[in-house]
Amino acid sequence: MNENTPSPEPPSGQGMDYSEIADVHEVHAAVQREKREPRVGREPLSIWLVAVYGLAVFFGGAYLGRFSGNFSGEALDPYGGEMPTMKKVTGPQGAQPEAELSPHDRGKKVFAANCQTCHQANGLGVAGQYPPLAGSEFTTGASRRPAMIVMKGLTGPVTVKGQKFGAAVMQPWDKTLTDQKIADVLTYERSEWGNNASPVTAEQIAALRKELANHPNSFTEPEILAAPDEDLPGGAPPKPGEAAKPGEPPKPQG
Repeated sequence: MNENTPSPEPPSGQGMDYSEIADVHEVHAAVQREKREPRVGREPLSIWLVAVYGLAVFFGGAYLGRFSGNFSGEALDPYGGEMPTMKKVTGPQGAQPEAELSPHDRGKKVFAANCQTCHQANGLGVAGQYPPLAGSEFTTGASRRPAMIVMKGLTGPVTVKGQKFGAAVMQPWDKTLTDQKIADVLTYERSEWGNNASPVTAEQIAALRKELANHPNSFTEPEILAAPDEDLPGGAPPKPGEAAKPGEPPKPQG
């Protein structure tokens, strides 16, 4: 046998060339480096952090619900509602609620919300368009006529303080304002701008509302002047020394 005969080569594709192992590792490492790194900020939140935020929202809502102050829907009332006011005063009892607003002060709020645009804050109205309330014979007379006007409105020409208002139109307020608000605004108008007439109560307006239930339309000046020039029944009796009606002399005492 010839010793110089070369040994047969292994068949192509068979076996493994272990010399290529290092190259394979390098290729794999390069592939791994090509993978996209995870974005910062996309990590899931910690369950403890979620729990802390949830408790903060819960207790914050509970606090606001319990200590929300004196908020009232009346503050948004376009017809003169007012929020209850509280004022601390010094004294042996500590903090005490302030006295309730007077009918005059309540009526001022109703007037500002509903009547001031036409009759103006000074009660002088607008020349040729809206009659004045300051010194008006309708406002300062007995309470029936002005209450009728406020309840059912007034339309057509009207003469006030010697001036004629040919296109005077006042809307009725009986379906918009309560008895108390109508009484308050009348009390305010009859005691403001130098006027000095008797106050009006909610009970008087309630009785007048029933009396005028079958009168659907606004009044005209002749209809108002045809009504008795008298105070509405049910008012407070005049105090000793005061006139029962504006312009009357005081009643003698004793």
